[in-house]
This record gives sequence, structure tokens and C-alpha cells, in this order.
Amino acid sequence: MSDKKTAITPATHPAPPARFSHGVRKGNILQVAGQVGFLPHVDGRPPTPAGPTLREQTLQTLENVRAVLEAGGAGWDDVMMIRVYLTDTAHFAEMNELYDAYFQEQGLGEAPAARTTVYVGLPAGLLIEIDALAVLG
Repeated sequence: MSDKKTAITPATHPAPPARFSHGVRKGNILQVAGQVGFLPHVDGRPPTPAGPTLREQTLQTLENVRAVLEAGGAGWDDVMMIRVYLTDTAHFAEMNELYDAYFQEQGLGEAPAARTTVYVGLPAGLLIEIDALAVLG
């Protein structure tokens, strides 16, 4: 395995708007940058949220994280840590239900460590951001 750092951009994601990567892999470590609930990229269409609800955005955000994981050669079972950022403390319970149901559907073996925090730094209309750290092999 190479120790070269490799940027990961899945086909579903646009090129980043600034000097960052959707994911970076070095050796057997893959860091997925914070993902939000934008629908898969379509040329000529601006980034579009999956919908206005926490449910729509959470499920799309998890799929966007999964796309970066898969493009980097990983899967959910390789994830060691997930960080969830919400814009509203009132969303904790619903997000936890959606999170649990999603990973049950994925057949996740062991749950990764996780942290959820609230912050207000997301663009208008976005309710959730998720990043992940995976270790392969």
C-alpha cells in the first residue's frame, strides 16, 4: 500500500469549490470530509438539497458519505469514527432514529464511535453535516 496521499472525488460529487477534497486516502486511512444533503451532482445544476426536512437531508448525507467511502475503497464496516453536526438541538432524537435505522438496513457489524454536536455554520437551508474516518484492512 502506498503512503501517497490521494484525493477522492466520487462521480456523484462535483469538484470541490475550494482547495479541499471530498475525501483523502493515505495508506489504509481514509478521511471523508464533511458531507451535506445535496443530491448527486448534475452538470449545469447548482448544488441542490435533497429536501427541506431533516429526514431527507440525513439520508442523502449518509449516502454522500458512503459514496466517498466506496470511491476510496472502503465501506461502512471500515469506519472507526463518525461526526454529526446539526444546526438545531431539537433534531437530536429524530437524527438518532434515522441514523439507527439506516445502519440497521446497511447490516453494519459493529457501530463506529460517534459524536453529535450542534453548530450553526452550515449554508442556509442545510440541517446536517457528517464526516467519517475509515481504516481499511
